[in-house]
Amino acid sequence: MTVRHFLTLTDLDRSELKALLQRAIELKAMLRMGEIYEPLNNKVLAMLFEKSSTRTRVSFETGMAQFGGHALFLAARDSQLGRGEPVEDSSRVLSSMVDCIMVRTFEHEKIELFAKYSSVPVINGLTDDVHPCQLLADMQTYVEHRGDIQGKTVTWIGDGNNMCHSYMHAAKLLDFKLNIACPQGYEPEQKFIDETSDYIELISDPHKASAHSDLVVTDVWASMGQEEEQERRIRDFKPYQVNTDLMQVAKPDALFMHCLPAHRGEEVSADVIDGPQSVAWDEAENRLHAQKALLEFLLVS
Repeated sequence: MTVRHFLTLTDLDRSELKALLQRAIELKAMLRMGEIYEPLNNKVLAMLFEKSSTRTRVSFETGMAQFGGHALFLAARDSQLGRGEPVEDSSRVLSSMVDCIMVRTFEHEKIELFAKYSSVPVINGLTDDVHPCQLLADMQTYVEHRGDIQGKTVTWIGDGNNMCHSYMHAAKLLDFKLNIACPQGYEPEQKFIDETSDYIELISDPHKASAHSDLVVTDVWASMGQEEEQERRIRDFKPYQVNTDLMQVAKPDALFMHCLPAHRGEEVSADVIDGPQSVAWDEAENRLHAQKALLEFLLVS
């Protein structure tokens, strides 16, 4: 049987993604009702981290525990991969011992190589290119609060980074309009623009991009690995803060999302992220439920 991996959202088709989001909502309800459901009893997830994490680690580890399985945390410095073992060799060895592997790393090519040599499903916990697990949680959150996102308008404000790229994939899969407002020189990569051109629009002015939007999303201005660019990025991104003035041009019932961690006073004002339109805390919690649905999809036949 062919092993299925989850390296980008596009590893799912539209019907699979919609079904996975609904299943995440069901699993969340089951947990809150106290229902014990352990489909991954005796299954093991290896979690390999080359980038730091809070939500990704805790959500996967908790999800495996709730499913009756076990999760192993492997920091790069604690594994042979961190000492120069070839990716192919680490993949072969790990996948011979565990049932699924989650990798959080820098170069997307590394996780593609890891998946190529793995005999079990590989999940992308974040690469420099994309962050598909976060989009599962974001889309689940929108569905819970507002229903189907098809035909809606979403605005991405800030860096054209891995989160932006995954929003572009989501727009294509779920058929919504994505406005992207980035400072000059920080636009998303051309290959992602080419893949999703029918569903996105680059609008440099953040207020114009946010007009009549159903959802406004942002992220930190300097991601992991970009700390040396912090001061320059603060200058370049200052006009792109999501604040009350900007949210007022969106629809009155527009939601605000942020994948966290957030820097209040930089990419978002405190009154927005802590205000009534913010669903950032539901979004964070839903990492657990969406990833449980993903684990079930990949591991339960």
